[in-house]
Amino acid sequence: IYGIAVADLSTGEFQVTELDDASRLWAEIHRYSPKECLLAESFEDEKMLEQLKIEMKVVINFLPDWRFDYDSARGELLTHFNTISLDGFGCEHLKTAICAAGALIYYLHETQKQEVEHILSLHTYTLSDFMVLDADTQRNLELTASIRDGSTKGTLLEVLDNTVTSMGGRKLRQCLLQPLLDKQNIDERLDAVDELKTQINLQEELREALGQMSDMERLITRISLGSVNGRDLHSLKDSLELIPDVKAQLQNCQTPLLSTFNVDLNPMTSLVELIEHGIHPNPPATIREGGVINDGYNAELDELRQIVGQGREWMAALQEEERKRSGITSLKIGFNQVFGYYIEVTKPNLNLVPEHYIRKQTLRNSERFITPELKEQEAKVLNAEDRIQSLEYDLFCEIRDEVAESTEEIQKISAVIALVDVIANFAYCASRYNYVKPTVENSDEIIIRDGRHPVVEQIFVQEGFVPNDTKLNCDDEQLHIITGPNMSGKSTYLRQTALIVLMSQIGCFVPASAAKIGLVDRIFTRVGASDNLVMGQSTFLVEMNETANILNNATNKSLVILDEVGRGTSTFDGLSIAWAVSEYLLDEKKMGAKTLFATHYHELVELASKYKRSKNYNVAVHEDGEKVTFLRKVVPGGADQSYGIHVARLAGLPHTVISRAQQILEVLEQHNLSVETDDASEKSQQATQKMPRPKRRVTRKTMQSDSLQMALFTPKTHPLVEEIRKLELSQLTPLDAVNILYDLKTKAEES
Repeated sequence: IYGIAVADLSTGEFQVTELDDASRLWAEIHRYSPKECLLAESFEDEKMLEQLKIEMKVVINFLPDWRFDYDSARGELLTHFNTISLDGFGCEHLKTAICAAGALIYYLHETQKQEVEHILSLHTYTLSDFMVLDADTQRNLELTASIRDGSTKGTLLEVLDNTVTSMGGRKLRQCLLQPLLDKQNIDERLDAVDELKTQINLQEELREALGQMSDMERLITRISLGSVNGRDLHSLKDSLELIPDVKAQLQNCQTPLLSTFNVDLNPMTSLVELIEHGIHPNPPATIREGGVINDGYNAELDELRQIVGQGREWMAALQEEERKRSGITSLKIGFNQVFGYYIEVTKPNLNLVPEHYIRKQTLRNSERFITPELKEQEAKVLNAEDRIQSLEYDLFCEIRDEVAESTEEIQKISAVIALVDVIANFAYCASRYNYVKPTVENSDEIIIRDGRHPVVEQIFVQEGFVPNDTKLNCDDEQLHIITGPNMSGKSTYLRQTALIVLMSQIGCFVPASAAKIGLVDRIFTRVGASDNLVMGQSTFLVEMNETANILNNATNKSLVILDEVGRGTSTFDGLSIAWAVSEYLLDEKKMGAKTLFATHYHELVELASKYKRSKNYNVAVHEDGEKVTFLRKVVPGGADQSYGIHVARLAGLPHTVISRAQQILEVLEQHNLSVETDDASEKSQQATQKMPRPKRRVTRKTMQSDSLQMALFTPKTHPLVEEIRKLELSQLTPLDAVNILYDLKTKAEES
């Protein structure tokens, strides 16, 4: 049993769960993409350590094993939350999760400069509530990060993220990585999206109001940690003041989810009034300079400000009086931090200085003086100013702490606002991209009409995207063998099917004209070909690891995407593996997972004649002489060729290479050959009687002994062969024959 505890200090989020599957553990770690990971000192899984440190670049810290002891960890949690049990958090029975959570909360208390009082609750979640997306699937489908550079460019997140709040943006990412499995919850989201899509004015007004909100989730965290200023409090107030508008827009909504949002949103009127009354509308950036607290909020502060104000008025009056008394019109009263208040007289007027002035400082062009009367007034003003700064800071802290007492309520409000933003965002996307509402069922059937890839179609807006249908079930359409040329769109078709299923289960409309989606518990992908040099894994080993993960963990509720299996090894080995994998997937007792399998092994189309649940499809092409046009349309039946040389021509290979490849291809096709090495075992052809016999092999032995060698690799006939062909054997005497044979042997040795 594995226990996971996750904390986000920027939002106060604290979650725990337990699981018993190492692959799901890794999927959860990858979903959270943590910056730091805590492990017990006795942790010995070197492979996972390397993956965390090297692949994910996670900082790892080790704690003594006793910090993960159940009694110690539970005690830490009870102390932090000030409770007598963990029943209220739904995790009292999850001992391993408690061990992880207690160690984490201890670590946070020890390492953070401030207390972590904004972590007010512990959310226990169950993995059975969500579709599992392992690390390979998250990467291969490019849900939140591009395979190329790790950015969001070219990802599903980039297309779908039209949220207008930071809270909504984070929630959307969470939704993408945690599709729902409960039909009721999915339908509630879809119905809410449908209502906002239909009511365009409501959608626009709602998004406009949400767009003016600050990141309340992180603001309240900073308030709890005491690291805010007056402007931050006003940002929170301004956001809370928008809640009545949001509630007004939601109050007439008919769908259950939107109605619930309206009830759950608390405008926090008293908190708004506190900040409005207490904090100056335009406070300074720092809280120790004064000017943070409003006039009229505190009687003592108002009195002190009056003293300072009157003192400054007195200074201005004194300046005018001294100018008249002394006759020095340029005389002025100033202030600095060293000498306080002073009277400054320029040097040409020093002869007019009254006798009671006390010289304090001599400058290049003037001298500064004080008087007993001035110093007396100065003391009053400065004392009042010092007291003002001290009092304002204390008053600000009181207001801040009072706001912090509502942290839990504001966190709840933020969570509701985040989900409202996501739902409104889905409605916006549905209108903008012409998405339709899918029907989600507790069945094993997936039917998509005119499906489109949500990301690729945005790239080819001008050219237009060719839509395709998909029908999968566990009865007669379980495994689709999809053949066709490179660049024809097979990979796009596979991924779009997976993405449409995923979008349906996050409650989003989908790029299709219609879609009926039977709930999927996991999406598996085995696509692409790349090695993992850091982990010492070859391309083929990576491919086999991913395939093994699928075969060991998929169920009849899973969707499996296979884009080439077996191409990282020799042709016969690869074909044998691909065939065996297909049979395993088709076995109802072992697997029965709905599968799309794109392959260049055309022999796999024979599966359809042996298994009723296997069907063949290909991506259509149009040939016009040497010109080949990819139609991007998936149609029934298998493809009869791969058009690899055509793709090579498009890639810009030299003309001589293309011509030579065409010559070799024609010879191979003429003699029904496929190229293989000597090492290929005949056993691979006979592993199963169901498997069709592949084309005859061309090995090194074959090339050396077969008469085809000359035709394939020496286009022109050898001169000796021509000479032998011209001989008239019927007219040769035995002596002539011996002489000619001797001559041929000599020429052969010389050449």
